[in-house]
Amino acid sequence: MDRIIETLIIGAGPAGLTTAYQLSKQGREVTVLEKDPVYVGGISRTVNYKNFLFDIGGHRFFSKSKAIVDLWREILPDDFIERPRLSRIFYQKKFYAYPLRAFEALRNLGVVESALCMASFGFAKAFPVRDPKSFHQWVRNQFGERLFSIFFKTYTEKVWGMSCDEISSDWAAQRIKGLSLGAAILDGLRRSLGLNKAWNNGDNSAKSLIESFQYPRKGPGMMWEAAAAKIKKNGGEVLMGRSVDKIEYDERSQIWTVVALTADNRRETFHARHVVSSAPVRELMTNLSPTPISLLHAHQLRYRDFLTVVLIGKSRRELPDNWVYIHDPSVKVGRVQNFRSWSPEMIPDGVSTCLGLEYFCFEGDGLWDAPDAELVELAKREIAQIGLMDPRDVADASVVRQPKAYPVYDETYAANIETIRTELRLRYPNLHLVGRNGMHKYNNQDHAMMTGMLTAINIVAGKTVHDVWRVNEDAEYCEAGVSGAEEALTSERQVPRKAA
Repeated sequence: MDRIIETLIIGAGPAGLTTAYQLSKQGREVTVLEKDPVYVGGISRTVNYKNFLFDIGGHRFFSKSKAIVDLWREILPDDFIERPRLSRIFYQKKFYAYPLRAFEALRNLGVVESALCMASFGFAKAFPVRDPKSFHQWVRNQFGERLFSIFFKTYTEKVWGMSCDEISSDWAAQRIKGLSLGAAILDGLRRSLGLNKAWNNGDNSAKSLIESFQYPRKGPGMMWEAAAAKIKKNGGEVLMGRSVDKIEYDERSQIWTVVALTADNRRETFHARHVVSSAPVRELMTNLSPTPISLLHAHQLRYRDFLTVVLIGKSRRELPDNWVYIHDPSVKVGRVQNFRSWSPEMIPDGVSTCLGLEYFCFEGDGLWDAPDAELVELAKREIAQIGLMDPRDVADASVVRQPKAYPVYDETYAANIETIRTELRLRYPNLHLVGRNGMHKYNNQDHAMMTGMLTAINIVAGKTVHDVWRVNEDAEYCEAGVSGAEEALTSERQVPRKAA
């Protein structure tokens, strides 16, 4: 048998590279296999197109875990910049600050619509849906039918590709936990009057979004390129353009044999004592040998994909937002990123407007398979309809596709994952799952990193010191900023599952 590596890692995203970095720092032997021939970072990579830099999905750097914040600073000590946070909602040709500002929302909706919203809210409270099963019913009970249709329905259905009547109410209860219309109005009034900072003293009466965030000056991929370089400096390997074809386990020797295909279709074979996988669970189980009993359960796991159409030009309108959520049902685009607001260094000439229009889809559907030229024309029409850019000002464009961006929480996913976990734990004790797709959990970047960090500790210890499956987040955590409260990593963040 050829040389046996201590740890082989599948995938050079945040989880895989964090695992590799933590192990290599301690002098442990590690090899990372990455399918992409160019970029590390997975969905957190930074794409370079003619020196214009694109953040795929948008990645603010904040965490409640001091360990993660310290790790960011360790890997990338001199390249973070402080950026103002501004997001808005676009609805019926008007923009609403996010979170809402009461006076602005009332002005935009108008007196009549605002009155109808309040009447709808009152009706919902007087005649609630008993035992709500769906996301629609739950939100309608909390805010009324009219506010549901304005601020919840369209965007949710664009992102997940499911009707709000199909999405379970338990996701709404978790995702919008503790939020009431009264609290939202009070918070909006404080924001409108500029009192939010003084009022937000850490109590639990309401939650506010962060006003600024840290960001690598050339995008999130800068972090992962630096991590890969440090892994190599520590003696580890990061091999690009390696697509894993077979993962075989010898129960007697407890050694893994992993076969990967290179970009030129050569086969490479690796042997390892531990395998860490951040690959989608469905792909991992398909490649695993002996064939898992739970393979059929893995085949039932689903993923939501998206693509970004980037429009580059000289816009006549200054746009301060990091991104804009598109709640208008008349267009297909779900969100618009403004890359210059993430960092001015992402725009090489310093003056061009560079907007990324995000379209949520399923890999293989009509939108995903559409030719790039057709997608660019769609984006130009819709950006004009929204009013953020004149198509005549578009000088260049690019399309970036991101498969398996979000694991889908449907009615069977939890049972499927539990069955898969049980089998892997019993039959493959030195196989470790990490990251968003590797665990089929809707983790943010810092939580994916934490799964890698804890997995490295387990491998060095030779036993399960930490249960990485406890690492996750809730909706409140998402925008809460840096506080060092690691317990935020252990409460479950949910995504839509089918209504019962």
